[in-house]
Amino acid sequence: MSDERHPETLPASYEDIEFDNNAQRLPLVLCLDTSSSMAGVPMEMLNKALQDWTRELHDDVSLSYSVEVAVVTFGGQGVTVWRGAQPLPPQASVSPFVPAYAFQAPVLTAAGVTLLTEALELALRIVAARKTELRTSGLQYYRPQICLVTDGLPTDGTGHLTNAWQRLVPVLTNDQAARRYRLYAIGVGNISDMGAQVLEALAPEFNARLHGFPFRELLQMMSNSINAERRGAGEEIQAKIFADFRTQRSAWDA
Repeated sequence: MSDERHPETLPASYEDIEFDNNAQRLPLVLCLDTSSSMAGVPMEMLNKALQDWTRELHDDVSLSYSVEVAVVTFGGQGVTVWRGAQPLPPQASVSPFVPAYAFQAPVLTAAGVTLLTEALELALRIVAARKTELRTSGLQYYRPQICLVTDGLPTDGTGHLTNAWQRLVPVLTNDQAARRYRLYAIGVGNISDMGAQVLEALAPEFNARLHGFPFRELLQMMSNSINAERRGAGEEIQAKIFADFRTQRSAWDA
């Protein structure tokens, strides 16, 4: 689509990011639905959760110097990649990843359609680009994490439902079997049965259909998962963290 922000490469120019040590990195991408159905209270809750989580990242010594955060949104401006609070232009020559201690959350608005497929493809590209850069710099990294959050079904640029997401399933299956990253696919609000089935197909091990918009709890779960990854926890521990998160619905409903 003409308005999609789709950098094909996100290059090896990170000179403006100051790292205070050689801590092993963990790239994290938040891939967030900002389509029109998220307008109003859902978007207010998401922005508030991002602000609160940002402060927690800054205060958490164990995360602040190892986690790197990038944000991808899909909504009114097509697919947009953010470097902290700033959207990057197409073909940007700067990394979207910001160390957690310096990360500032963007203020998001809701509009437009649900270009989930294109957003997830972009998330995969920026993770691959960052891993290449870290290897080139002689730095080690933990298994990256991608957290996809949506309340609807994937659409094309005109807002019509699309099955284009199916082309991602074999890629995601192979990549996760090779432990290239861990994908969480989270449905919120009034996501339909069909929408939940899409997320299950994309992330068979780590998908959830949540009542309401528990963004704060979701981001806290991501922090717990990252800390477990840093401690060398196996898949059974990660599965337990996620299962515990999924069973908190009664608290959210209250």
